[in-house]
Amino acid sequence: MSEKMVYLQPVPVRIWHWLNALGIVTLCLSGAQIRFPEYISFLGSYRSAIMLHNTAGIVVALSFSIWFFYYKIVANSLAEIYIPKGSDLTTGLFKQIVFYFFAYFFGAPNPHHATPKSKFNPLQKSAYLAIMFVLMPFVSLTGILLMNAGPMREIVMVIGGLKILVVIHYLTACSLTAFIFTHVYLATLGSTPLAYFKPMWTGWEKVEHHGMEHSQVEHSH
Repeated sequence: MSEKMVYLQPVPVRIWHWLNALGIVTLCLSGAQIRFPEYISFLGSYRSAIMLHNTAGIVVALSFSIWFFYYKIVANSLAEIYIPKGSDLTTGLFKQIVFYFFAYFFGAPNPHHATPKSKFNPLQKSAYLAIMFVLMPFVSLTGILLMNAGPMREIVMVIGGLKILVVIHYLTACSLTAFIFTHVYLATLGSTPLAYFKPMWTGWEKVEHHGMEHSQVEHSH
């Protein structure tokens, strides 16, 4: 077994990733001040926090649209990269959980070897499926409704009223916040703590290579 450099993250994906990361962190910080103004005030006034939160929300919603357009239309690899296959759910998911929670700490190799067409392991696919296709649309739509509660009053009432909408938005945002901490932690479980961070800056990742696998470096679509 040897190692090779694989080009996993093209420029549009890297730009989207960091723009999205900045937007979500801004949403978390401003959202915390909006939710707990009596304890948090580092972003200035309550009104400033709301304006920043709304602006960041628009940026993240647009970023999500760009992500979807790129992978669905430009790269045409949305399902291939993000949707778990049967083997992922039957055996791959279990192997990856064992690796992260047990085998990694004994120096075992990662059972998943990233390629441009298979960037994510089964656990990542399952998590991203929930994040990108459930939580992100949910938090974006509820946020848009909260920003336009007056003009969209009928829709808000169908959901159950403003209080219910706020609760849904808040709980969904909490789930995304929890994912951020998990995401950062799992990203440190490479051959070095920064091994999985570097591809999001350079596009290239060093991966284990078995002799029977493709010998040439594949390029992302």
